[in-house]
Amino acid sequence: MGAIYVRFEVPKELQDKLYSAVELSHETGKIRKGTNEVTKVVERGNAKFVVIAEDVNPPEIVAHLPLLCEEKGIPYGYVASKQELGKRVGLKSAASVGILDFGKSEEAFKEIIEQINSLKK
Repeated sequence: MGAIYVRFEVPKELQDKLYSAVELSHETGKIRKGTNEVTKVVERGNAKFVVIAEDVNPPEIVAHLPLLCEEKGIPYGYVASKQELGKRVGLKSAASVGILDFGKSEEAFKEIIEQINSLKK
């Protein structure tokens, strides 16, 4: 666990699932890329899931997101690489991604959310 804003450890296999689910949502659902956009959809309560990269520098860029998500009751998870996250949504890198509509990855996200909830306990 590297960054100060990482509140729980997400195992590698779950991160791989997250990357794939984000990519599918990007193709078939509706997402917002970039911390400013993600912050807006979380504050409005429109996000269904938020993915935060662990290698963001400076960490202050995304440090507010976990607390904001918890305040709004929006599930979130971490992935190791902002480059990989960005690649999955058609960017060079993305510090965070907000999912508004899961699209065809709804089942995958149900499983991911269950697994993340059990990690937090």
